[in-house]
Amino acid sequence: MTARVLIVEDIRASRLFLADRVRAVFPGAEICEACDVRSALEACGRYQFSIALVDIGLPDGDGYDVLRKLAQCQTSVLPIVTTVMGSDSAIVAALSAGAQGYILKSDPPGLIERHLQLIGDGVPPLSPAIARRVMAHFRATGPIAEDGGALTPREAEVLGLIARGLRVADVALALDLAPSTVASHIKAIYRKLNISSRAEATYQAARMGLIAGKD
Repeated sequence: MTARVLIVEDIRASRLFLADRVRAVFPGAEICEACDVRSALEACGRYQFSIALVDIGLPDGDGYDVLRKLAQCQTSVLPIVTTVMGSDSAIVAALSAGAQGYILKSDPPGLIERHLQLIGDGVPPLSPAIARRVMAHFRATGPIAEDGGALTPREAEVLGLIARGLRVADVALALDLAPSTVASHIKAIYRKLNISSRAEATYQAARMGLIAGKD
């Protein structure tokens, strides 16, 4: 199935740059470009997208409105912020609006393409600088309180590994477990932490100190 990708970016050079990265990873992808919130919302109403690359600062508003619209009307899209803004407030606002990834446009082209390539493996596309800020933020807020859904030591190990970007097969090899056993642990982790995505797993692992000190 051909990927349909929405690029929301007001600067033409940046739209072309992102489109080139998408085509390098997804040859033949159908790309829809929008230069402002209005045209992006119109596109969301007309087409179903597999990936959306959304800038935050736009001439007639901000990308958060686009992210919220995608969350409301598109069930299969992966919304990713692509921006130069890397403040804590911008990251939190984007995640609250439904973003499942956060890429800085200042990252090298090859790194951006690598982020896009790993989407198929369930790895949240996070620029290294953003991942470090997220982990620092949650370390500062302290560990999450334990409750009836506390993870077992093995589940904590699995969470720490998938948060570092390892695939199920890699985790199974590292812990000498069957892939099916790892998958069962991941399901239990998602249920106990009330999460539903690899990105959320990464944030929770950072809060619990399971990837502290790792880039």
